[in-house]
Amino acid sequence: MSTTEVRTLRNYINGEFSVPEGCDWIEIENPSTTEIIARAPMSSRAVTEDAIAAAKAAYPQWARTPADRRVLPLFNLRSLMVDNMDMLSRLISEEMGKSVPDAQAEMKRALENIEVGCGMPVLQQGDKMIGASWDIDGEVLKLPMGVFGMIAPFNFPGMIPFWFLPYAVASGNTYVVKPSSQVPCTMAKIAELIDEAGFPKGVINIVTGSRDVSNALLESPDVVGISMVGSTRFCEELAQRCAKVNKRFQAMGSAKNHLVVMPDAKMDDVVRNMITSGYGCAGQRCMASSVIVAVGEETYRKTIDMFVEASKNVIVADPLDPKVAGEGVVVGPVITKKAKEFIESMIQTGVDEGANLVLDGRGIKVEGSEKGYFVGPTVFTDVKPGMEIHKIEIFGPVQCIMKVESLDEAIELLNNHLYGNGASIYTQNGWWSRRFKLEVECGMIGVNVGIPAPVAFLPFGGMKASQWADIKAQGRKVVDFFTQDKVITERYWRED
Repeated sequence: MSTTEVRTLRNYINGEFSVPEGCDWIEIENPSTTEIIARAPMSSRAVTEDAIAAAKAAYPQWARTPADRRVLPLFNLRSLMVDNMDMLSRLISEEMGKSVPDAQAEMKRALENIEVGCGMPVLQQGDKMIGASWDIDGEVLKLPMGVFGMIAPFNFPGMIPFWFLPYAVASGNTYVVKPSSQVPCTMAKIAELIDEAGFPKGVINIVTGSRDVSNALLESPDVVGISMVGSTRFCEELAQRCAKVNKRFQAMGSAKNHLVVMPDAKMDDVVRNMITSGYGCAGQRCMASSVIVAVGEETYRKTIDMFVEASKNVIVADPLDPKVAGEGVVVGPVITKKAKEFIESMIQTGVDEGANLVLDGRGIKVEGSEKGYFVGPTVFTDVKPGMEIHKIEIFGPVQCIMKVESLDEAIELLNNHLYGNGASIYTQNGWWSRRFKLEVECGMIGVNVGIPAPVAFLPFGGMKASQWADIKAQGRKVVDFFTQDKVITERYWRED
């Protein structure tokens, strides 16, 4: 019998915490143990419309508030999140399953985005051209637009909302967040800190639920833009629906990230790097590596020998088990039973396609967490382009190792793939590195970096089917998403 206290989560609408009357509930599991740790309201369209209405009512006064005043509550929120860092990190590990160090790194990146958003008095400055023509000046103003919404994924419950939220509100907009229905606990706790930080009522609203909430945000004429991170299938749907009603959108989609190993790569360092990239967060992150491309037969064999041996030593455990607290890489559970079943089915698909399964993570048992949704490190070799395990985002701790004969062939392999989120090259050769940076069709490129996720003041986003948007997340560029340019042309005649 579970000894875990089951928490009841609440919405945060118009500066008040509330539970919708007569709502259905969703139970939130700890994926390591399958224990129920919380229950969250499945909010209706009507409840979501209340949140949108609150944000709409708050917008005019908030938009008129000077930028240096708008960022003051963000400074407060950052301080509160720093004070509660250990609690928030543990909460992420409990509801999502990643290791505590990974959760801490996630929260640090959320804080970095708040810090960048606090620079809005500079980021939102427009342009001025004196003498655009004879006695005429030109000016570009970057103005807020209204109510924006965000549909969050499960894999980074504390970070990904902050790719967008600080920039939206600091630039003068109001905001509605829908956390993932699988992991709403972290944002529910952050809502308490938002309330304490001093934002005016209605500026930030958080509504738990599922498709009813998403549909209300997508279909409301009062929501001027949506940001979403999820699968490419849902990104395409969101893009089509927003485009039909002239609603702005950002949709960050699926990935199949490749790591290219050149013959001159520093293999000891490379393998340590690849282990972290591929198995951190149990492979459930959009920047996780899932394909290792070795250039040349000797590099291929060396990569297999070293990477497989290192993979065998990776710890699979409940990330909150005190026995693994000091370990650098811990593979926790995947998010749900359904996710585990899909990953295991894709492993079988790889076997059926003729790839060589050299390390099989199916059937692993974790002492004390026998009911958890664990899949151990899994490695395929002899993977060929066109195999399903190479095409599909598996979103688990499954690695494919492929061989090519040259950098040209590696670049062609990557560019022929449907997705273009991230890719890295391991080399000490500047010529190879430069070609890779310029020619590979991916939005985020790493050189001797296994997870080329940009820091918060640089944009985050992919190419091709990995991103359905013109403007990427976070940093200076995302301010363009949350503002509209108003161009002023003015002249004054001399008074007589």
